[in-house]
Amino acid sequence: MAIVIAIDGPAGAGKSTIARRVAGRLGFTYIDSGAMYRAVALWALREKLDPADAHRMEQLALAAAITLEGDGVVLNGEDVSDAIRAPEVSRAASQVATIAGVRRALVEKQRVIGAARNVVMEGRDIGSVVFPQADVKIFLDAESGERARRRAAEVNGDHDAIARQMRERDERDRERAESPLTQAPDAVYLDSTGLSVEEVEEAILKLVRARITNGKEFR
Repeated sequence: MAIVIAIDGPAGAGKSTIARRVAGRLGFTYIDSGAMYRAVALWALREKLDPADAHRMEQLALAAAITLEGDGVVLNGEDVSDAIRAPEVSRAASQVATIAGVRRALVEKQRVIGAARNVVMEGRDIGSVVFPQADVKIFLDAESGERARRRAAEVNGDHDAIARQMRERDERDRERAESPLTQAPDAVYLDSTGLSVEEVEEAILKLVRARITNGKEFR
């Protein structure tokens, strides 16, 4: 049976970086669930559709053929790995992700991926909704100021504007009716504020070894 490691948390907590590194250490497949919402948002923008149109967005999510492999994202046969990172796509994705029908459609796609191979999947509802029976669940967090600082450095953007956008995103994520951002009851809370990437990585690997391999390495 495939092993699932779920890493959830708010924007800027370091989920993508840590999940990618942990997957590499374990020889697992890294899955960025947020890329799927970005892919749907990109398709919507290209079709000049309103990202807030619940019916049309659900149709796109159901029809979208999305393949994820590491950092690569393929939408309907096209590599959109770079295109989905555009600021306008990020803004549209935050709207698309609040639509219940879209989340249901993409959750099913994520479950298919996770059932086929050992994965480290990161997002906002992986341990609580997508894989409630995940072998290891981490809720990765950091102080809001630290999260904004990291994101501003990552995109070379204005700190205050990014902090405001993150507060708005946090509110939408936590208050949406379908699959809200929340820590699963059995998830381990890990505050990455003040920790190096290496320290967070080692803390998660230690937990994985204890939970799954009785202290042994995977390879």
